[in-house]
Amino acid sequence: MARKPPSQAMRNRAAKTAAAMATPSAVAQSEPKKRVSIGQFFREVRQEARRITWTSRRETWITSVMVAIMVALAMGFFAALDSFFGWAVPTVLRLANAG
Repeated sequence: MARKPPSQAMRNRAAKTAAAMATPSAVAQSEPKKRVSIGQFFREVRQEARRITWTSRRETWITSVMVAIMVALAMGFFAALDSFFGWAVPTVLRLANAG
């Protein structure tokens, strides 16, 4: 069976992918750096800081409680596992030496 030639859409996607995967140095060389004044920099920082959405106290509290629960569950699991191996290894070694 003969293959169909790639469509224009496929070529466009391939070109976009290649451009996105270009090395940072190649991108940096192709675009000259803009010089930004200190005032402009701080205005942009303040503008970006306004877009931050902080979690509420309730959300933070719920998340903290969930983390504490998960830590307690993990602690119990690993304590049980440690106890099991603390019992199993000497038992197996005792059986190996007895026979």
